Amino acid sequence: MRIKNEKDFWSGVMFTAVGIAFAWGATTYNIGTGARMGPGYFPLMLGVVLSVLGLAITFFALTVETESGEKVGSFAWRPVICILGANLAFGICLGGLKIGGATVLPSLGLVIGIFALVLISSLAAEVYRIKEVLTLATVLAVGCYCVFILLLKLQIPVWPSFIA
Repeated sequence: MRIKNEKDFWSGVMFTAVGIAFAWGATTYNIGTGARMGPGYFPLMLGVVLSVLGLAITFFALTVETESGEKVGSFAWRPVICILGANLAFGICLGGLKIGGATVLPSLGLVIGIFALVLISSLAAEVYRIKEVLTLATVLAVGCYCVFILLLKLQIPVWPSFIA
């Protein structure tokens, strides 16, 4: 069978694989029933729906002809590395870094973590505008402070531990 739309085909395969992985991982938890859902019920249903969606996309990629055929381009490594690195930096900023029980980097807090997250992840874009990035980081930091600290009263370090 000939693949008629390569992008949709590989997207469908990816959705199906991720859905199966989620559904399989959810079976390690108590599933429960629709009336009394356990902790594994939602991830299981999400995995099933994602797998069905992936199978449908794959099927249509094999049966429906598109004008261009849309080939898969080269893999964009820079955005992947920037986004994963930004999430890693946020986690380290919020929780600090301990190696072998020794604290290498103390917690830098929510505000610095959000600024690091936004600044690093924005490097994935084709165009980098520092003014827009700093504005976004400021708005997100203020919004997260209002939601998580003021409204939800979560005990998250806001500022670096050596300042607070």
